[in-house]
Formats: sequence, C-alpha cells, structure tokens
Amino acid sequence: MTYSDYEQAVRNKLKDKRFIHSVNVANQAEELAKRFGADPNKAKIAGILHDITKQDNSFEQLQTIINGGIILTNVEKCSPNLYHAISGSVYIRQNLGVNDEDIIHAVRYHTTGRAGMSLLEKIIYLADLTSADRDYPDVDRMRRIVRQDLDEGMRESLRFIIPDLIERKLLLHPDTIEAYNEYFLPLLAAEN
Repeated sequence: MTYSDYEQAVRNKLKDKRFIHSVNVANQAEELAKRFGADPNKAKIAGILHDITKQDNSFEQLQTIINGGIILTNVEKCSPNLYHAISGSVYIRQNLGVNDEDIIHAVRYHTTGRAGMSLLEKIIYLADLTSADRDYPDVDRMRRIVRQDLDEGMRESLRFIIPDLIERKLLLHPDTIEAYNEYFLPLLAAEN
C-alpha cells in the first residue's frame, strides 16, 4: 500500500478533527525524519497510522487487542487511554498488512514511550506531541527543542508527562518510567 492508501484507510475510520491531527503528525514526522536521518516515507506512514483506532469504542479496541494475542498488564487494563496505541499496532498489522516492525512499534509506543526506542519510535512519539494542531502552553518551546535534539525532546516530554499523569491521578505505565530512567540516568550519573 502507498501513503495515500493508508491515509484513506485512516480517513474512513476517524472524524475530521482526529484525521487532521493524524495528517499533521504525519507531516511533522516526515520533517523530523528528514532532519534526523530516518526514512521520511516510513515516518509519514507511521504518523498517519498512529491513531487509527483512537475513535473505536473501548470494547472494539479490547477485541482487537485480544484478536492480536496481546495480554494486557494490570496497568494497561486500568488505562483505557492507552488502548488505541496497542489496538492500533494490531489493526495495522492484521487489517492493513503492515509488516514493518519499526512502524508497528512506533504506533504501539506513541503514548507511553519505552526504553530503547528506535529513531522512528522517538520521531512518532514527539511528532504527536508537537504537531501543528497542538496548542498547549509551551508547545512552541517544545517544537524548538525537538527540532534541535530528539533525545532532549524525549527528556523534556517525560519531565512534563509524568507530573501531568500524577496530577490527573492516572497510572504510570512501566514503559514510561523505564523511558524516563533511560533518558535521565546518564545525566544523573554524570553529576555524581
């Protein structure tokens, strides 16, 4: 399938606002891929696909996850806001024939991050956070950081997201904690 085919598949599943967000993430991912030496076409495809199951209801998302043979952890079971990333990774493999593990993982980990992220995974995670439609406080600062250094962008995003999740009384996924530790351990080790 081509990018246009994937875009149409996403268009058929999402409402206008979410579709526009997906296009913006695809464009931001393509730009970041060119800047940091990743495959721009793969980045654009992963970007357009990242939220493909976002507007499926929780039951549909869980059914997709089960059909994919994935067993959710207790944290994931209690975090429906994470379902779409997991179900999306299954959906693109089973329904769209995506067999590129890097694209599948980029979709799977775009909400939690994880330790050992590939270049493409970081690009999709950060493109989602900094796409043109995002308008949270300091988004322009975050975009500048990401355009200069993906690893610093990861650190800054994790500095923001963990306290935000705690404030909203949401669970911290172990993958997010492991990503945080991976990005901050070298800084702390250098200080000691």
